[in-house]
Amino acid sequence: MTPLTPITFAATDIDQIATQEGRVAIFVAPEGPLDAGARRVNKLTRGAVQRLMDGPKFAKSKAGDAFSLEFPVGMAAEAVDIVHLPRRTDVHEARKAGAALAKRRGQADLLMIAANMKYVAEVCFGLAMRDYGFDDHKTDAKERGGAVVAMCSKPDEAEVAAGPLMAIAEGAFMTRDLTNAPANVLTTTEFADQLAGMEKLGLKVEVLDEEQLAKLGMRTLLCVGQGSDSPSKVVVMQWLGGAEGDAPLALVGKGVVFDTGGISLKPGAGMEDMTMDMGGAGVVAGVMRALALRGAKANVVGLVGLVENMPSGNAVRPGDVITSMKGDTVEVINTDAEGRLVLCDVMWYAQERFEPAAMIDLATLTGAIIVGLGHENAGVFSNDDPLCNAFLKAAEVEGEGAWRMPMGAGYDALLKSRIADMKNIGGRAAGSVTAAQFLKRFVKDETPWIHLDIAGVASVKSETALAPAGATGWGVAALNRLVRDRFEKG
Repeated sequence: MTPLTPITFAATDIDQIATQEGRVAIFVAPEGPLDAGARRVNKLTRGAVQRLMDGPKFAKSKAGDAFSLEFPVGMAAEAVDIVHLPRRTDVHEARKAGAALAKRRGQADLLMIAANMKYVAEVCFGLAMRDYGFDDHKTDAKERGGAVVAMCSKPDEAEVAAGPLMAIAEGAFMTRDLTNAPANVLTTTEFADQLAGMEKLGLKVEVLDEEQLAKLGMRTLLCVGQGSDSPSKVVVMQWLGGAEGDAPLALVGKGVVFDTGGISLKPGAGMEDMTMDMGGAGVVAGVMRALALRGAKANVVGLVGLVENMPSGNAVRPGDVITSMKGDTVEVINTDAEGRLVLCDVMWYAQERFEPAAMIDLATLTGAIIVGLGHENAGVFSNDDPLCNAFLKAAEVEGEGAWRMPMGAGYDALLKSRIADMKNIGGRAAGSVTAAQFLKRFVKDETPWIHLDIAGVASVKSETALAPAGATGWGVAALNRLVRDRFEKG
């Protein structure tokens, strides 16, 4: 797994600034005087910091923006990074500041002079999240070098505050690595093996094979993968950090390691992006890793259905009728609407086995959600207002875009089948909504439930606030916060 940048914390020592090699970062506010560290850098550079602040570029800058003085006179550093950060900043601005430093750091050591800054840990989180690259398959890739030291007035407190944040970052890195990985590397078996490896963190992990899935009656999941040589699997991860007997939160992820569309073959252009169709399972894995690393005081189970959707002589066909684990029959109209067939069996299994306090599924499910919300927000569908509102609040606090979408019985008419209990697709109209309505049929009345359609946010073509282009790790931070705020005790 891609490692996090090493970050350590130390007491402020302004005498070290002049001889520090690599890069030195200071934080300056448009209002008020410079702090002691910034004053020392300004003095060493013969007023260069103040001249920058008095200039037009700084005047037009926003909180979190950074400027660099290359090879500053009077210092051993190769550059000084000057970050615009108001004294009354917030978490998002602090994280943006850290991300700006990560983009400038390269392979160099970095000394951040944070002094009395309130959000030192959040700056470090932003830096850690943005200091990511997926270079596993580049022959000329270099090991990510350089270390980061955060100088501040209370280093011990900052280090404690940063601990849970770094657990989130490590979870997000796992999600990104999984989502970025090519399908010939991240097979269903390799995916399951990586999840099983998290037992060393204290998770209890089970891998269910095709024979076990058949005995359980997971026929809709199995039909998706029957055209592939890669065996279908379900992985169950349990984190039991709460009280014994407390019903867990269940997280369910779609793990289609590659999606050709099956017999309903996708167009060739852009099909290479379908390596990310396991993004929902990747988020579940990342959340479970983060919870284990920070020792969350909650019971959470993560279940992922791992399949590959390929065309072959054995592939499921349009017009086939499949019986789900629940017992409902599904007419397969389009084999490219396969994610819901995977999820419905795993969701039913999760409820039957664990009787969860709530259930949240995640999937790169529909292109329709991208038409509706673009790449700024995931689509949120729910049968429970309190749970949904709690998630939306958690996503807002973490800066992860999420927007609630409508549901209603009126959409069910689009899923009516002449020969089965339902069709697996309702046509172009309200495509993301009918997908959610399909899944809702596999949610028990007593189960609070959220469906997250993350097709637009799991992997993007351009960089985001805390991630380079590619897999984003969206959802790890928001779901971790939801667990912390709503499901942890003590």
